[in-house]
Amino acid sequence: METEPEIVFHGIDHSPAIEARVRDRIARLERYLGRLVSFRAVIDAPHHHHRKGRHYAVRLEARAPAMVFAIDRAPGDVNAHEDVFVAIRDAFDAMERRVKTWQDTHTGRPAAHATPLQGRIAELDPARDFGQIALTDGRLVYFHRNSVLNGDIAELEIGDPVELALDQGDSPKGPHASTVRRIGTQRFVDALR
Repeated sequence: METEPEIVFHGIDHSPAIEARVRDRIARLERYLGRLVSFRAVIDAPHHHHRKGRHYAVRLEARAPAMVFAIDRAPGDVNAHEDVFVAIRDAFDAMERRVKTWQDTHTGRPAAHATPLQGRIAELDPARDFGQIALTDGRLVYFHRNSVLNGDIAELEIGDPVELALDQGDSPKGPHASTVRRIGTQRFVDALR
């Protein structure tokens, strides 16, 4: 880390045990995230007049070269946050989840590009704006009028060869196409010769 971590106590006396736990979790986060520019942790005991004990709130801010991650773990109705170490654990666990989510979407992983599938129109109902495509592996894939590219569903005919991309979302009715494109007057071949 480029600067010394800042650990602030509000409404609670400084505790070497709490500071040691926070520093351990910062080190773990730094191994997980990589280089940290700065880190700030605020341990707060905001409610002094609780009937059943004090609830702790933990606020974390980690600055990395590409991003700032902030977590605010207010006690809410979680009675487990009457223990400061549990509140610290929950806040750092939330920070690690946020970092992992960010890394999954923003790191240098190459995007998975699906190769388009090919098939032919097996069923067509332009009046109800849908149809089905028979793929080369025998599956039937539903498509809607809105998924047809470069034209209208009325321009398609049964037996037309098409190229399609499957929608990644799950559907209770089975696979459905997100895009459908007619691929010309090529002859569709069901089997190798």
